[in-house]
Amino acid sequence: MAEPILDISGVSKAFPGVQALDRVSMDLRPGEIHALIGENGAGKSTLIKIITGVERPDAGDIRLNGQTTHFATPRDAMAAGIGAVHQERNLITRFTVGENIMLERPPARLGLVDFDRVHAEARRWLDLLDLPVDPRTSVSSLSVAQMQIVEIAKALSLQSKILLMDEPTASITAHETEVLFALLRRLRDDGVTIVFVSHKLEEVMDLCERVTVLRDGKNACPPTPLAKLSRGDLVRLMIGRDEQIAVLGDKIVQSDTPALQLTGVSTGLGHDGIDLSVQKGEIVGLYGLVGSGRTELAKAIIGAAPITGGTVSVKGAPASIANATDALQRHRIGYVSEDRKQEGLILIHSVARNIGVTIWTRLAGLLGLLTDRRERDAVAPFVTKLDIRTPSVEQIAGNLSGGNQQKVSVAKWLAAEVETLIVDEPTVGVDIRTKAYLHELIWKLAADGTAILLISSDMPEMIELADRILVMNDFRIVGELDNSRDYDAMSHRIMAIIHDEEPDADAPVPDIADKVEAVS
Repeated sequence: MAEPILDISGVSKAFPGVQALDRVSMDLRPGEIHALIGENGAGKSTLIKIITGVERPDAGDIRLNGQTTHFATPRDAMAAGIGAVHQERNLITRFTVGENIMLERPPARLGLVDFDRVHAEARRWLDLLDLPVDPRTSVSSLSVAQMQIVEIAKALSLQSKILLMDEPTASITAHETEVLFALLRRLRDDGVTIVFVSHKLEEVMDLCERVTVLRDGKNACPPTPLAKLSRGDLVRLMIGRDEQIAVLGDKIVQSDTPALQLTGVSTGLGHDGIDLSVQKGEIVGLYGLVGSGRTELAKAIIGAAPITGGTVSVKGAPASIANATDALQRHRIGYVSEDRKQEGLILIHSVARNIGVTIWTRLAGLLGLLTDRRERDAVAPFVTKLDIRTPSVEQIAGNLSGGNQQKVSVAKWLAAEVETLIVDEPTVGVDIRTKAYLHELIWKLAADGTAILLISSDMPEMIELADRILVMNDFRIVGELDNSRDYDAMSHRIMAIIHDEEPDADAPVPDIADKVEAVS
């Protein structure tokens, strides 16, 4: 058995009001893909940050190649051959894609950065990940999913011996995940050690050899071969009991005037001829690959991007929506953003303030007086419902784990009691227990008459929840399917539409590994 390349022993870390890690241990071997899993708030991201020098441990030892070490900064960790894709993006939005990817090691000529080589080198890593974006494009113009892939390309470009990946597939579709996994397996075969953090247990069991499970900041098990564990075993280790399966009852789609309808809509972002409708009680899914225009369409609906043609109608009446506040207050439309950091939350404000922001007018009443206590009392039920792990509702949202921040971003729209809800990647970074609850919640909202427009890169989630699925490609709707909820059949039909093919159950599946080999 190979000696560990990285050995973590008895590491502890506390933040105000939270013991994030309590004597956690994990060892990594050369050339393995090692899973690190646990519920939201279990300590996974904190452990990644300690390994990469973002945080310093309060106690414990880290040994790299047998030598005790502590990294004072992320740059120290990179110099030692450790790279990372963090759950929270670390891109410089005013720089180009290529400049971000090559930021740590920019090619130079005569002492100056050679920008032609910067973008040529970046193109190589983007091609490996099948992202058709010009390296000279500004990061500020990318979608969240595109930024996720750029983050991965940036980490790969460092050619580290240890690569830590915190939820790398959270915002990307099955196709992009398949490309990434083929590349990770090749890196593993070349001797790279990979730590893979994910809430998607199917991915973990497909990709990884060993697993470390954290629960409440402690080891629920030492590093263990995945071959010895079932999916049920992993769930019990993470949450202490069997998995909660979403229970979706009956619901009725009302067939009168659509709650939301788009007719021939074009936008300043590039959409053209978009037709869609969502009835009360209906869940309509938007599915497509990275860059297909789903999130951009959602933003145009709520007034965050210009509608340049066609008609948006709300409950049968043409609507001109100026911004998100107008969408909420005049048209009862809410939007759960996929970008919780920039759009979903105000990180320097409390949990109570973030959830309460959509109902301040209602809470203030005729006199316009809003007390902290009234706000706390109003938001407390939603904190309980979504099991938001926080010491109190006064906790700063930025101090929560990524998954708990996602719960807060959903909670504020539940409090608002909207009539139409656009839900963009609702379960990104959320653990399996909360994911099941959110699925039940979305379904119940629809059953109670809310019209739901669901955007998700998680195909099983899409097929579980949507009544109809609209497939987008290149900022257009290229197909519509009634959902049979047969995963194998529906996933095949969706991907056939995306690739402009006739579905053929007997057609061979392309080997993505061959593609990776050819590009590299």
